[in-house]
Amino acid sequence: MEMLISPAKKMRVDADSLPPLGQPAFLADAKRLLAELRALPEDRLRSLWGCSETLAALNRDRLRTADLDRAQTPAILAYEGIQYQYMAPQVMETGQLDYIQAHLRILSGLYGVLRPFDGVIPYRLEMQARLAVDGQRDLYGFWGGRLADHLAGETDCLLDLASREYSRAVRPHLPAGMRWVECRFVTRKGDKLVEKATLCKMARGRMVRFLVETGAQTPEDARGFCDLGFQYSAADSRPDQLTFIKED
Repeated sequence: MEMLISPAKKMRVDADSLPPLGQPAFLADAKRLLAELRALPEDRLRSLWGCSETLAALNRDRLRTADLDRAQTPAILAYEGIQYQYMAPQVMETGQLDYIQAHLRILSGLYGVLRPFDGVIPYRLEMQARLAVDGQRDLYGFWGGRLADHLAGETDCLLDLASREYSRAVRPHLPAGMRWVECRFVTRKGDKLVEKATLCKMARGRMVRFLVETGAQTPEDARGFCDLGFQYSAADSRPDQLTFIKED
């Protein structure tokens, strides 16, 4: 089993904590996308990124100096979003770090698929960005079925802890026989089950932490998760979806 998670927009450089253990599998494709970004005018870049001028200036500077071959930060330490804060990889023990290297994969608009200790640089490129490359209108077309094929070469079971934006880059392309199980975190409000974005990110991070600490090997092992007020609901789950409910 491999767990899939999303990246985060906020990133950092950390060349001191732990060294990278390899390069991304799709490094050549990342270089192709980087070249395409560098060729865009400033106003198009800002529109593509959908950010403030301050953030756009920061990321334009990153583009100018980017060197993918000299990345020094392991992916698991480079991302600083809510999910990563609640996962807290910085305080994992050696055996737990070995577990995530084997069982965790990070989906990325720029890099495609990352192992936790692949070296990366700070960048801004969401999977849903409308970047036209090589005759494709967006990144979903650019990556096509290659991410799913790559993952299928590593495992026959994927536990989805990514956002829909990133899951969409993999799930439609899965080969026959590949098992896909989604983790859903919802809050009960009256007779409705509602997804709250920030709470979902927190729960996904804590779920990864739970699976690491318990050495989970199958999606069913996730049923024991009971953090942040969430509890597994068998009545609201399916074979391809594990539902965790928080009472409002």
